[in-house]
Amino acid sequence: MSQKEYKYKINGTKFNVIVDDPEGNTVHVEVNGVPYTVEFDKTPGEKPVIKPPTRKKPEVPKLESEHKAEVKQQVASANGYKVKAPLPGTIMSIPVKVGDTVAAGATVCVLEAMKMENDIHTPKGGVVKQILVNVGDAVPQDGDIMVLD
Repeated sequence: MSQKEYKYKINGTKFNVIVDDPEGNTVHVEVNGVPYTVEFDKTPGEKPVIKPPTRKKPEVPKLESEHKAEVKQQVASANGYKVKAPLPGTIMSIPVKVGDTVAAGATVCVLEAMKMENDIHTPKGGVVKQILVNVGDAVPQDGDIMVLD
């Protein structure tokens, strides 16, 4: 069995990925030392079934938390610096509050993505002017988390 090693950088985060040869419809993968077993819908090498494209995407209603975050984003001042989510996930904790002074590199939020907790750091220092999310909210990639002055 052979392994292939890949190094990725996604939104500034480095990932070391080791992929084993497929066994049937599964493959063993290790991401930053964490093992995963990935199952394919079909065995690799099978010809894919080509489906015709759908004409229109169905509209998905927004969750109440997404609507609240959108309203908060609209209220946010255009002259502040917005801290954004580097990947989609769920807000686990917010260790700062409005009015706190944070240094560059400080953890301002913990985001769960793919069952991993990720500390979200601010690249700039400043005063927390507005928090745009709540614990438990789902945020999209590049979604605004908070505004710093």
